[in-house]
Amino acid sequence: MARIAGTSWEGIALRRVRAAADPDAPQRPVAVPAGWDDAAAEALAALAPGQGAVTLPGLAEAWIDRLLERGREPVALPGGGELPLLDPAEAPRLAAALRRLLLARRAAPGASTWAGASTWAGAPAGKGEARAEPRFVLNLPAFLDEAGGFDIPGYQAAVATGLQALEVLTGGRALRLRLGFADLAGLLAALGLDYDSAAARDVAAALAALTRGAAESASAQLAERLGTREPPALLWPAAPSRCAVPGLAAAARRALEAAGATRGLRHQGCFMLTPADAAEALLGAETGGLAPAPGATRLVREAGGDVAERPTLAARRAAALQGEARALALLAPQPDSARVAMDAAIRPYLHAAAPAPLARPEPARPLPPPRPAVARSHLWKVVVGGQRVTLRGSEAADGSLSDIALSVGRDGAGGRGLLEGLLQAVNIGLARGVPLSDYVSSFAYSRDCVTRSGPAGPVEGDPEILSATSVLDWAFRRLAIAQLGAAEALRLWPDPVPEDGVEAGLPPSDRGPLLPLDLPAQPSPAARRRTFRLVG
Repeated sequence: MARIAGTSWEGIALRRVRAAADPDAPQRPVAVPAGWDDAAAEALAALAPGQGAVTLPGLAEAWIDRLLERGREPVALPGGGELPLLDPAEAPRLAAALRRLLLARRAAPGASTWAGASTWAGAPAGKGEARAEPRFVLNLPAFLDEAGGFDIPGYQAAVATGLQALEVLTGGRALRLRLGFADLAGLLAALGLDYDSAAARDVAAALAALTRGAAESASAQLAERLGTREPPALLWPAAPSRCAVPGLAAAARRALEAAGATRGLRHQGCFMLTPADAAEALLGAETGGLAPAPGATRLVREAGGDVAERPTLAARRAAALQGEARALALLAPQPDSARVAMDAAIRPYLHAAAPAPLARPEPARPLPPPRPAVARSHLWKVVVGGQRVTLRGSEAADGSLSDIALSVGRDGAGGRGLLEGLLQAVNIGLARGVPLSDYVSSFAYSRDCVTRSGPAGPVEGDPEILSATSVLDWAFRRLAIAQLGAAEALRLWPDPVPEDGVEAGLPPSDRGPLLPLDLPAQPSPAARRRTFRLVG
């Protein structure tokens, strides 16, 4: 291609693969640099509109051409007159800098720029053209050298390049630009710093201060040419006095001092951490903004279709610099408090609050131990207070009670659901080793309004329990007699309380007649006949 000749793309070997943005999407031919992984190819497929073949140089040159074309548009100056948004002499240098950053996987614009969306929600869009606010992201680990040193001058230059690109992409009209970094967790792991440590937060704060200072200095340079719209920011927290990266804290202080010494800025704000999209994946950034790493491995689909667990790019990088065992520890999942502390360290230097973290699922609860196989079951059918009740108790091979089920005839849906929920809790307790005697003590002769709801009164069909205060009272006393023996069951029973003249639920040996009243004295039939009188 003519526009590739003489650029950074010339001589770059490409490898062609078939990739898709997600497993359900149709695959398409994709060409990326030979040293890039399949994740980059999938990200490129997600960034490219349509379903045809796509190459990284072709797609990148498309948005670079659009950027340069917009840079030729005139912009009104505060004192009158017009200038092109981008100095014609500066245009080739900006395009070359963007190509170099992309090839080094150091920085790139967000997905909306790759897809050709309108450059700014406030700018006019063509017919059928989507509107989206552009963003520019810097991949922090890509600024590390092989020895683990951080390229501070290269990072400051990348910030300035990104800010200039955003100014052109927004048509010079936006007061707030969205430039930020990604994969702070991967950088800290490569440096050998625990994410949840004071040393890591010092490095993050120094990086944030350096980013803000470099971005505001670049904004001031644009203001000198296109006009000042905002005063310089004179107050902000000082950068950390020291950090684990040599020279970083001093560079951050110098950058903030240089930004404060300017005569004015072009923008109200420019340093913002934004939600990640496919641009981060193209660069190899595995976490967005300041987010901690989710772990040291990820699941990948291999050529044969199998899914395998493989180390992340951050894990491989950290292992090369810190050792494999240390890398696994550095990239272990972090508590929510660690992210909150990191956010507090960086927030003073941001021009907008960092996006909220994605909701994480609740940790899986441990499953209860498997219930032992049922050796035998017992079934009882009685009538309590006029309603049919069926109780089933299952025993394990060792004779212990493993499961119970209880049903009440003519029970409503609400009562049935409550009873089933209670019995499920009881069965979980039995599986975890809660003794049956604890349940007997809780439910036998219960005077609680919940456990006593439902039928109560005389029991028909059980020769040992003739009355019950509730269905649960009868059920757990029956289970106690069957499983624990009559003597132990009798020990667990509290003293019964007479109700309405009926000594409900007394043990058989202590219970009196079930009839509530004494039978009246009845004369013999002959005596009754003598009382008849003939009425005529």
